[in-house]
Amino acid sequence: MKLAIYGYGNIGRGVECAIGQNADAKLVGVFTRRAPESVQTLTGAPVYKAEDIDNHRDQIDVLILCGGSATDLPEMTPALARRFNVVDSFDTHARIPEHFANVDAAAKEGGHVALISGGWDPGMFSLNRLYASVILPEGKDYTFWGRGVSQGHSDAIRRIEGVKDARQYTVPIAEALDAVRGGSMPELSARQKHRRECYVVAEDGADKAAIERSVVTMPDYFDEYDTTVTFITQEEMERDHKELPHGGFVLRTGKTGLNKEHSHTIEYRLTLDSNPEFTAGVLIALARAADKLAKRGGKGCKTIFDVAPADLSPLSGGELRARLL
Repeated sequence: MKLAIYGYGNIGRGVECAIGQNADAKLVGVFTRRAPESVQTLTGAPVYKAEDIDNHRDQIDVLILCGGSATDLPEMTPALARRFNVVDSFDTHARIPEHFANVDAAAKEGGHVALISGGWDPGMFSLNRLYASVILPEGKDYTFWGRGVSQGHSDAIRRIEGVKDARQYTVPIAEALDAVRGGSMPELSARQKHRRECYVVAEDGADKAAIERSVVTMPDYFDEYDTTVTFITQEEMERDHKELPHGGFVLRTGKTGLNKEHSHTIEYRLTLDSNPEFTAGVLIALARAADKLAKRGGKGCKTIFDVAPADLSPLSGGELRARLL
């Protein structure tokens, strides 16, 4: 399958690496809104202007969109789904239904397949929540994120006046995780499930007390959590916090039996050295599924729920049954 990357940030670089690990995939090129001559790819892949992408339509089976969920993908995915089969990693959970509707209309209009919200949450965590809920209908879902860097929360801190750089780590609270694993199905608030650790580089002369107040009281980000703010130097940031690890847990505890006398726990865990590189791996698998769906005449927007597991794999049905079933 001939793949192209649209947007060359952390996820775009991750996709470039992941394509090299998939023998059935070829990278056609990288499309960027920056000046192409200013972009040096990791593998020497050619770089083109984003506005020139229509000149390459016949060369691309699936276009992998590597923009941000806040402002890029809500515009980018519908526009490009009219002209290409696309995959994106839109991860604003509350807006997925709206995004799906917009992309579905555009993809159907253009006669293409679009697979949205690929990654690990939404994505692999979503799929595991579905599997667990249908196996244990009498039960309760729990999702814990971390310990890892939240790029969105880090960006929110960087927008505060006087902040030069910031990293925010989401940390699951061990006692809450243990209670869920114990099968007691506790009711847990956001504060009881996670805490937030913030590392901040302040501008020279900035009011650190004011920055800390702005962080811990920020609605929708930090005000519902126990949050610590630690001020560090730029050198410490670059030495200790340059990586983008993440991960988490999806659990479902439930009861079975005539009188619900038996308890069960399903747990799926990810521990990721690189959030964007793992996300890229999911995007390549979804691009393969989109390519297969398109070649079967599929149209419109899909999510990971709509993809047969076999369509994610480069193996044939016979190979899958022999090796994995």
